[in-house]
Amino acid sequence: MTKRILSCMQPTNRLHLGNYLGALRNWVKLQDEGQGDSKNECLYGVVDLHAITVKYDPVQLKQATREIAAAYIAAGVDPKKSHIFVQSAVSAHAQLNWLFTATTPLGWLNRMTQFKEKAGKKKDQASLGLYAYPVLMAADILTYKATHVPVGDDQKQHLELARDIANSFNVHFCDGEEFFPLPEPVITGPATRVMSLRDGTQKMSKSAESDMSRINLTDDADTIAQKIRKAKTDAHSVPANEKEGEGRAEAMNLIGIYAALNDQSQEAVMAEFGGKQFSELKNALSDLAVAKLSPITSRMSELMADTAEIDKILAAGNEKANELAQPIYQDTLDIMGFWA
Repeated sequence: MTKRILSCMQPTNRLHLGNYLGALRNWVKLQDEGQGDSKNECLYGVVDLHAITVKYDPVQLKQATREIAAAYIAAGVDPKKSHIFVQSAVSAHAQLNWLFTATTPLGWLNRMTQFKEKAGKKKDQASLGLYAYPVLMAADILTYKATHVPVGDDQKQHLELARDIANSFNVHFCDGEEFFPLPEPVITGPATRVMSLRDGTQKMSKSAESDMSRINLTDDADTIAQKIRKAKTDAHSVPANEKEGEGRAEAMNLIGIYAALNDQSQEAVMAEFGGKQFSELKNALSDLAVAKLSPITSRMSELMADTAEIDKILAAGNEKANELAQPIYQDTLDIMGFWA
């Protein structure tokens, strides 16, 4: 049975190492899984409608969308195997979002913790879009009747809401028969949780104030080496085992990054570098990161120098996404009693 997989990123700021290890690298694997009738069908979106729920620059939005698409392609997402599309170019996203917004109980949204985290003490000044963000995410998924969605820890609650919305629709409008599938999370093995190079207790983030806290996919070799060299550690040697790493977030972050980039276990990395100075681990990590990321950076530069190629790829992806989404939206209108 074919899995229809959907995953997306916002065109806000530049993608970084955490995005690559936690998502993009897995997307590439997913597009190559299965064969024949059981081969995965993958849709990878740039969700620009989500990007406007917070303050943004309209002039830069389109270029930022291209850059995210360029990162997908440079990381190995193949437009011949996967559909790369822009959310705003597929009207069914926004249209289905309204149908779900009008039928989703407020109590479900009040349980969403991410709004509270993002809005903080200024929730009265936050946009309705930020509050209702999870409903649009559900629309993104169900617009294509996606069966599987790769999600990180911070998105699990939103996927549960998408399942609740799908189930509610099926019960209320289809007598319990499945019109919308209940999307399943994609488990890709041990999660690669990449933390800030300046604070090992915080996730590496596109929006962090210090650029030294992250390795951007657009950073050149010298910048990558400098950031790793200045990454925060502690006064002890590299931990040799899990017990020695307890309470040492920055040390374990560097070990985790090395392990993920080199497709090793953290135990294997600690066996190799345990007891040594952090300078040795950092030097090895710099060489490894440059070797892995430089081809991506170079390909992104090529693509951004010829935006006509990106636009052509996105136009084809948008056409395919619309082809898949529009019949589903029309069926939804009909089921709900609209003049479809």
